[in-house]
Amino acid sequence: MLKMYGAALLPAIILLVYICRKDPHKEPTSALIKAILWGVVICVPVASIEMLIQTYLFGLGGAPSTLFGTTIEAFCVAALPEEAAKLLALWIVLRKNPYYDEHFDGIVYAVCIGLGFAATENIAYVVGSENWQSIALSRAFLAVPGHYAFAILMGYYYSVYHFVNHSRRNAFMIFFAPFMAHGTYDALAMSGQVDPVVGGIAFFVLLYFCLKLQRQAQRRVVELVKQDGAN
Repeated sequence: MLKMYGAALLPAIILLVYICRKDPHKEPTSALIKAILWGVVICVPVASIEMLIQTYLFGLGGAPSTLFGTTIEAFCVAALPEEAAKLLALWIVLRKNPYYDEHFDGIVYAVCIGLGFAATENIAYVVGSENWQSIALSRAFLAVPGHYAFAILMGYYYSVYHFVNHSRRNAFMIFFAPFMAHGTYDALAMSGQVDPVVGGIAFFVLLYFCLKLQRQAQRRVVELVKQDGAN
């Protein structure tokens, strides 16, 4: 059981340590823990909302049977409530936060929330599963880094809107960028549920998409680190 929890939590811990070490001016530990806990807390209401949406779209205990259905599930059942809840948590954490005074802080707090959510979700998938090793391994390289990248996009645009330009586009992108990235990720990952051939092809597309997503996220990190370093 200890190995299961370790495998579920380690990927999120590694990414969390990495992003905190990149921060030019470190945030208080208490503020970071608060953000992580918000990521954990939102898991329960999000799971309930996802179940309601799933039932509304596909019936009680139902599931999609077409690629269009899995795409709808990816965007409406998974990406929409999860990214909306993370954004609400980020707003709560930052709205009266006196330590939110640098561009990179938006990414730090968003990643804390996203990885708190991802770690909790990972525990639900890994702990108690018969083939927990393979699940933990695949999620360590795909799902957890995915939530990390979604959070970077959200935190980046949140800070750009807050510190640089209060444009409608930046406000829109705070949610739209992570929502589209998350929905695309899940649509590719879920396609194999209804079509093994398409799912096999989609898996390689997913690997390429994840690579591009991580590179884009890293560029956002470097940009805001340089921005704060120049101030």
